Amino acid sequence: MTDPEQHESSPAADPAAAETPAVESEPYSIFDNRQRALIVFLASVAATFSGFASNIYFPALPTLATDFNVSSELINLTVTTYLLLQGLAPSLWGPISDARGRRVAYIGTFCIFLGACIGLALARNYATLIVLRGLQSAGSASTIAVGSGVVGDVTTRANRGGLMAMFQAGLLVPVAVGPIIGGALAGSSLGWRSIFWFLAIYSGVFLVFLIFMLPETLRALVGNGGRDPSTLGPVARYPLRLYQKYTKIQWTPTTTGTAPPKNSGGRDKKIDVLAPLGILASKQSGPIVAFLAIYYAGWQMCITAMSTLFESEYGLTETQIGLSFIANGVGSIVGTLVTGKLLDMDYRRVTQARSIGSSLSSSSSVSLEKARLRLLPIFAVLQCGSLLMFGWTIDCHVHIAVPIISTFVTGWTAITNQSAISTYLVDVFNANNRAAASGASINLARCLCAAGGTTFIMPLINRIGTGPAFTVCAGIQVVALTGLAVQWRYGQAWREEAEQRQKREEEEHQETSGSSQEK
Repeated sequence: MTDPEQHESSPAADPAAAETPAVESEPYSIFDNRQRALIVFLASVAATFSGFASNIYFPALPTLATDFNVSSELINLTVTTYLLLQGLAPSLWGPISDARGRRVAYIGTFCIFLGACIGLALARNYATLIVLRGLQSAGSASTIAVGSGVVGDVTTRANRGGLMAMFQAGLLVPVAVGPIIGGALAGSSLGWRSIFWFLAIYSGVFLVFLIFMLPETLRALVGNGGRDPSTLGPVARYPLRLYQKYTKIQWTPTTTGTAPPKNSGGRDKKIDVLAPLGILASKQSGPIVAFLAIYYAGWQMCITAMSTLFESEYGLTETQIGLSFIANGVGSIVGTLVTGKLLDMDYRRVTQARSIGSSLSSSSSVSLEKARLRLLPIFAVLQCGSLLMFGWTIDCHVHIAVPIISTFVTGWTAITNQSAISTYLVDVFNANNRAAASGASINLARCLCAAGGTTFIMPLINRIGTGPAFTVCAGIQVVALTGLAVQWRYGQAWREEAEQRQKREEEEHQETSGSSQEK
C-alpha cells in the first residue's frame, strides 16, 4: 500500500518514496520547515501544562498532608485522581480534535485547566482539593494527545522521529524544572497556594498566545494546509490565512490542498470517543501499549514515593526535595532528544535496506517495528536495574546521591520507551486520521496503570520495605517484556492485514455508493 506521507520526501532522501508516481508533486504539508518547527514548538509548550501540573505538585505533598490534616496515603490519592483523569480525558478530547479540529480541542482544554487552577488556589478542604485536581488533569492531560495529532498532521515518517522528540522534549521540561519551582513556591512565605496561582497565570497567558499563533492542522479539515480558509469556521480560519500568505511552498486552488483528504469526512466526521479503546484492543497496538503502561507506572511510582522517602529517610526540606528531582528531569529530556535522532537514523536505515531488497520483492514494505522498536529491550533492562538501585540504596541508607542518580537513569529509559512507542503509533494510525486517538490510547493505558501503582506503592513500602517493594516492580516489568516481543514478532503482519482489510472496506463502500447513485 502506498504511503501518502512519503510524497514530501525525495527519492534520494527516502528510497521508499521512489515508488510514488512522479506526477504526485504536491507536498505532504504546505508549511515550510520554519513554520513546521514553530507549530511543533507551540504544541510542545501546550503539552508542558500536563507535566507542570503534575510535577510542580510533588514537593508540596508533605505540606498539604499537614495543612489538610490527612495522611500521606490520602494525599497520594490526589496524585492517583490526577492520573486517572489524565488517562480518561484524552479519550474524549483526542477524538474531538480528530473530528472538529486541533484548535477547538486546545481552547476547550485550556479553559477547563485555567478554571481548575483558580479553584485549587482557593481550596479550603481535602474534598475540594481532590475533585479539582481531577478537573485540572482533565484540562491539561489532553494537550499531549492533541499535540501528537498536530505532529502527525505536519510531518512524514521520514522526519517524524526528530520532530516528535522535539515535542516530547518540551513536554518533559516540567519534569526537570517543575519540582524546583514547586519546592521554591511551597517553601516560601506564599505557601503551596502560589503553585496554583502560578499555573493559572501561565495558562491564561499561553491561551491567548495559542489562539493567535497556532494554525489549524487537522488534515480532514485543511488537507495539507492549502485549503482556502474562507470555507472554514472562524475558529479554524485564523491564523491559517497568515501561514498560507507567508509560506515558501507554492499552492494552487486546484490541488487537493483545497479539500479534505478522501474519506476523511471533514466536518461531518463523527466524534468517536471509543476510538482510543478500539486502538487499545487492536492487535496492531495492544501488546506494545501494555508494555509501555507498565514501564510508565514503574517510573511514576518511583517519583511519587521520592518526596515522602527523601523526607523520612534523609530529612530533606521542601526546597531540597524539589532540587532532588532535577536528575530525573534532565534524564528525561536527554533521553527523548537522543531517541529522536536514533529514530530518524533507524528509519533511514530500514528504508534503504528495503530499497535494496525491492528488486527481489516488490511487495516489501517498511518494517516500522524495526525502525522504531529496535533499541527498546536495552532501555527496558536499564530501567529495571535503576528501580532496583533506587529501592535498595534507600533501604540500606546509602548516600542520597546514589538514589538520585538512579532517577536519572529511570527518567531517561522511561521517556525513551514512551517517545519511540508514541512515534510508532502515530506512524501506524496517522493515515486513518486517528493520530490524536492513538495518543489518547497511550494516555489511557499508562495513566490508569500508573494510578493503580501510585495507590499501593506507599502501603507496599510500609509493609515489606523499600527495596523489596521496588524489586516487585522490577519483576513485573521483566514480565511485561513479553508485550514488546510479541509486537516485534507479529506487528508488521498484523498491521498489513489491517491495511488490506481497510482497503477492501473502502472499495466496497465506493461500489455501494456508486450503485446508489446509478439508481
